[in-house]
Parts: sequence; structure tokens; C-alpha cells
Amino acid sequence: MTFAALQPLADRAALFTALRQDALSAAADALGAHRWDADLTAGTLTFTAEADPTRQLVTRAHLIATIAPGPRSLLWAWAHPQGDAQGVAAQLRAYGAEHGITELSSAEVPFPADASVDADAIAQAAHTVGGVAVELTGRSPYYSAPVDGGTRAVFLLDAPIPALTVADAVVALPRVLSATTLPDARTAVWDLARLAGWTLTWADEAFSGATVTDTTGTASFRFDDQARISGVESSLHGQG
Repeated sequence: MTFAALQPLADRAALFTALRQDALSAAADALGAHRWDADLTAGTLTFTAEADPTRQLVTRAHLIATIAPGPRSLLWAWAHPQGDAQGVAAQLRAYGAEHGITELSSAEVPFPADASVDADAIAQAAHTVGGVAVELTGRSPYYSAPVDGGTRAVFLLDAPIPALTVADAVVALPRVLSATTLPDARTAVWDLARLAGWTLTWADEAFSGATVTDTTGTASFRFDDQARISGVESSLHGQG
């Protein structure tokens, strides 16, 4: 299921978002088999190892939206009874108001008339909302949590995982790129650098490549004639 006005924002952040989700998955997987618990009163979402409950990954959780099959709608957290009208989700409302995107500035957004409401469609919509939230707030990663009746809640997390570096990205990119669709790879690479706080330099006026740099090294992306990523070369500090 696609919210047409929201998808381009999620697509722009797709590469950065995928790398941050990969880091969250790695941190949670390090616990082994685990469960998650959300405490909206405390504002936390906690991953706990099933074998040893003392091993936890505790995150500060900001509710962004809920997506419900019953009313066939998305409800933004700033309008939610358990949300915070002035919280992180309000940044999405402000962006929508400034740029005339009613899907962001309206409290409740109905599903497209022909949209499916099965579990996969709801999960897809939740990932789109997560990507939009990352793009517009700069916070990451997000978590899409299944709740009662097939509803999903989308949270942005302040998680104890390191900020994304070029060196980290180079290691994860082969895995992430194999599982991520980038409708506009050039923009996704540019936005990756913007959101990660890296320096980006285009190879030429044709935008045939881009090099990103931070204190850990550089990575150079090549694009083919269809603007897809055709290769990545890196030089990491301390690794030659």
C-alpha cells in the first residue's frame, strides 16, 4: 500500500534508513532470541533477551503514527489520544503545512480506496511512514510494532547504537543494497550523506558518481546509465 504524497519522501531517505535499520537489527540480534515491550507512559521501547532478562536494549521511543485496518486509516501521533501534540511527530505536521502536503498536516489519512488491508500492506505502509519520519526529523532508526487487531504503531527511536560512519556503511552496503529498492539512487546517496553528516562531492557535471567522506574514510559510488549504483569503492583510514 502506498500513500502517493509520502512515498517520495521515504524514497529519498531509503539508503540512510536501510543502513540505520540494519544497525538496529544487529544490536537487537546480539541479544539472541528476544522480545520487545513498549511503555508509552515512560516513552521507552525495550528489547529483552529471552534467555537472560537482564540483557536489554533500551531505547527512547517517539510515537509517530498508528496504521489501522479497521478504520482503514493512518493516525498521526500528534492527534493520537496517547500521543504528544508537541512531540517529534509534530515536525511532520509542520513540514506538511509548510509544503502543502495534506497527508502530513491532516490528523487522520484514509487509505487509498483500492488499498489492501492485509498484514503485508499495513507493514509496507508502516515502513513508508518510518522512512518519512527519518527524512523529516533526521532521527533514526524507527521501529514498526504490531499491536492489537492488525494495527501497527511506528516509533522513532533514540537508541544506544553508534552514529553511522562511512566505514560502517561500507561494511553493510553489500547486504543492504541487495535488499533495498532505490527508485532514485543518486538522490538516495546524496540524502545519505546529508542525514549522516558526511561531505559529498559529485564526480562530474553528469553526476556519474559521488564520493562521500567522514573521519573514518571515503566511499565512491558509481552510477550506470540508468542512474543505478553500479559499484562502490572505499578507502578507510587505518585500513589502507
